Amino acid sequence: MKRILRRYTFALCAFLITTSVILFNREIGVRSFVIAGGAFKQMLGVLPPIMLLLGLMDEWIPRKTMMKYMGNDSGLMGIVFAILIGSLAAGPMYAAFPFTLVLLRKGVKFSNIVIFMNAWCVTKIPTLVFELTALGYAFTVTRLLINLPGIILMGYLVEWLLSKDEIDKIYLDAEKMEQRA
Repeated sequence: MKRILRRYTFALCAFLITTSVILFNREIGVRSFVIAGGAFKQMLGVLPPIMLLLGLMDEWIPRKTMMKYMGNDSGLMGIVFAILIGSLAAGPMYAAFPFTLVLLRKGVKFSNIVIFMNAWCVTKIPTLVFELTALGYAFTVTRLLINLPGIILMGYLVEWLLSKDEIDKIYLDAEKMEQRA
């Protein structure tokens, strides 16, 4: 019981604070619950399909294959795959975190994981289609030409800034999460 309470401390505190807001201003408190409910419904619509795909990927794609295409010796191919997977993704950023955990467990190079997460945020195909129609070809291409090198640079910069021990701990924590699940 203590473990569950500790795990959900933030959510419980947020709930208690929002509930107490109702005592001071009912309208704001109720509105915050309505907004939170809408976000929760959105999350329930996005996460199950992503979890299903992750489970399939986890079972169907062996670690050896992921290491070959996105591991430490993957080079340019790993970068391209990281950007491609991130660009093809759908859903909000919080949906990328379970996917990132699977990549960590499969031994994907850390810089490629950071590149994937940045690509998820910046180069999603639905976003590019919207930009093309709303903001035009010149804007979209210019933004991509600026963002793509930045995404790659960010991946290698983050990996360079972290010590090997810190990166190893991240991979170890991912393995521990798998054992708990």
